Amino acid sequence: MTKWSALALAACLPVAASAHKAFLVPSTTVLSDGDDAWITVDAAASNDLFNFNHRPLPLDNLVVTGPDGARVEAEHVAKGEVRSSFDVHLTKPGTYRVALANSGVTASYLDAKGEKKRWRGSVDKLGEIPADAKDLEIAQYDSAVATFVTLGKPSDGVLKPAGQGLELVPLSHPNDLYAGEAAKFRFLLDGKPAKDLKVTLLAGGTRYRNKQDEIVATTDANGEFSVTWPAPGLYWLNTSLEGQKPTVAKAKDRRLGYTATLEVLPQ
Repeated sequence: MTKWSALALAACLPVAASAHKAFLVPSTTVLSDGDDAWITVDAAASNDLFNFNHRPLPLDNLVVTGPDGARVEAEHVAKGEVRSSFDVHLTKPGTYRVALANSGVTASYLDAKGEKKRWRGSVDKLGEIPADAKDLEIAQYDSAVATFVTLGKPSDGVLKPAGQGLELVPLSHPNDLYAGEAAKFRFLLDGKPAKDLKVTLLAGGTRYRNKQDEIVATTDANGEFSVTWPAPGLYWLNTSLEGQKPTVAKAKDRRLGYTATLEVLPQ
């Protein structure tokens, strides 16, 4: 597996299993209403939250969705040694979703010589695996790294679930979060409540404190959880699921992950 493949899968791994945390960081999350505005977004995987000290995230699967549901093209896309970056031109009022979505399958097998091989790709490329492969093991993965930005009045178009994969459904608007106030969220798995899901929230600035000070919540029967933000700042939200029933034929396992960057404002 290449370093890019590993980074694409990073959001699927439990916090304890992945030292490098993937994230998107927008230059701002809330902008006053006007004719238009610009934001810059950085994408990286790092040991220290929101500091760039490991690798850039690949942007091949970047999707920016506008308030009307239309796709917005990222501009001035660049990849450096420790981060990727791009600009988004916000031309319509409302809430935008910026996300890196990765889905596909991984496989391991023995080739005709008995040597162990590994393969990763999209479902429609499974034919690349040799027909005479032995001990074939196929696993499905789905992950997303996301953030939200609002120009003017918040809207909820991009917050509606699609009914596929592991999805965060904010019951409190993600660009209307304040320190000292409770916020409520729901997770869905293929459109159904994801209950008993462990969700980790971690404030940025981890390089400047000795303890991680994680906030850990568990979803209820409706897939919901709440959190009262202890302080303003950027927060990293992460959850993952393993051993789920695959939706891809021949796959024996399914791994899912979801990561979001949320900004909590002072009162």
